[in-house]
Amino acid sequence: MIRAGLLLTASSLMLASAAPAKAPPFDTPAPVAFLIDLNSGAVLLSKDADRRMPPASMAKMMTTNVAFELIKKGDLALDKMCTVRPETWQRWHGPKAGSTMFLSPGEQVSVENLLHGIVTLSGNDASVVLAECIAGTEEAFVAVMNDHARRLGLSNSRFGNSNGWPDEGRTYVTARDLATLARAEILNHPKLYKQFYGQPSFTWGKTLGSGQAITQGNRNPLLGRVPGADGLKTGHTEEAGYGFTGSAEQNGRRLVMVVAGLTSFNQRIEESVRLMQWGFNAWQLKPLFKAGTNVGTAKVQLGGDDEVALVAPRDLALTIPAGILSKVGAMKIRYQGPVKAPIAKGQHIADLVVAMPDGEQVMPLVAADAVEEAGFFTRAWIGLKQMLGMA
Repeated sequence: MIRAGLLLTASSLMLASAAPAKAPPFDTPAPVAFLIDLNSGAVLLSKDADRRMPPASMAKMMTTNVAFELIKKGDLALDKMCTVRPETWQRWHGPKAGSTMFLSPGEQVSVENLLHGIVTLSGNDASVVLAECIAGTEEAFVAVMNDHARRLGLSNSRFGNSNGWPDEGRTYVTARDLATLARAEILNHPKLYKQFYGQPSFTWGKTLGSGQAITQGNRNPLLGRVPGADGLKTGHTEEAGYGFTGSAEQNGRRLVMVVAGLTSFNQRIEESVRLMQWGFNAWQLKPLFKAGTNVGTAKVQLGGDDEVALVAPRDLALTIPAGILSKVGAMKIRYQGPVKAPIAKGQHIADLVVAMPDGEQVMPLVAADAVEEAGFFTRAWIGLKQMLGMA
C-alpha cells in the first residue's frame, strides 16, 4: 500500500508571502515543449508534453541507454569489436540514409567508437551496427529497447527501430517520456554520460579519392551557447520537424528540456537556447536538506529491523520563481510499504513530496543503512504477533 507520513506543517515551511507565486511566463513557437529541474523534480514548462510524436534521431538515446545498462552490468565491453555487415552498410550509406558515421563494409569498430558515432554524429549506420552487435539482429534489439522502456516508466512510447528512422508510425514517443529517458541517462550512468555526451566533434571514416579523415561536429544547439551544456540528442525528419532533448548543469543545478516540431535548424537553436536560459534565470533553488540528512523513516516488512531511516541521496531543494517569495505547503514522505527486506544501503525506497501552489515537487529518499531479511524464528514471531493482533 502507498504510505504517506506528514513531515512538516505548512507553517514551518513558509518561505514568505501569503499569495502563491506564479510561474514565470514563457511562450514558444515549438508545438511541443517540456522543461524539468532534476534537483527538485519540478516541471517548469509543459506544452503538449504527452502528445505522441515521431522522435527522429532522439530515439537513439534509447539505443545508447540500453548499451549503457549492459556496460554497467558487465555484459558489454567498450572494447568489443563489432563488424559492419555489407547488407547494413548498403542500407545505411549515401545521401538517402540520413546522418552517417561513414562506416565501411566489413569494417571492425569498437563499441566505444560506435557510441561516439551515435551520440556525437547521430549515425544511423552506427546505431544499426551496434544493435546487431548486441542482439544479433536489429529486430531483436528493438525488443530489448521496448522492454527497457517499460522498466524506465516510458508509458507512452514505443520503438520500432534503433535509430528513429520513419517507420509508418511504429515508433513514437512523448516529450515527457524523452525527459524521463534523458534523466535515466544522466543519473544512472554518470561516468558514461560524461565520457560520451558533450563532445564537440568526432572523427571517423575517410573521404573518397583523397582519403582525408572525416571530422563532423556535434549538432547539439546548446554547446558553446549555454554554460554547462553537455547533452543530449537532436532529431530531424520531414515528418517530425526539428527536435531536441537537451541538458545543462550550472552551480550544481541540472535542467532537462525537450522541444519538438520546430520548422528549421536555426529555429531549433534559438528556441533551445532561449528555453534553457529561461529555466536557469527565471527560477531558483530553495535548499531543503543537505546530502545525508536523516529526513524520516519507513516501515520494513520481514526485516531484521522494523524500520529504516531515510536520508537525502544528494542536496535536496525546491524550485521556485526567481526573486519571488513563495508559500510552500506540507512535506510528506511517500512510499510503497511496508518495504520488504532485504534493503540495500542507498536504495531508493521512498520520495519526499512537497506541496506547491502549482503542484507537487517530488525528490528521492534512500535507505540510510542495509536491512537484512529476518531469520526463520524472527519471521515466525512476527507472524504470530500479527495473528494475535500484537503487530
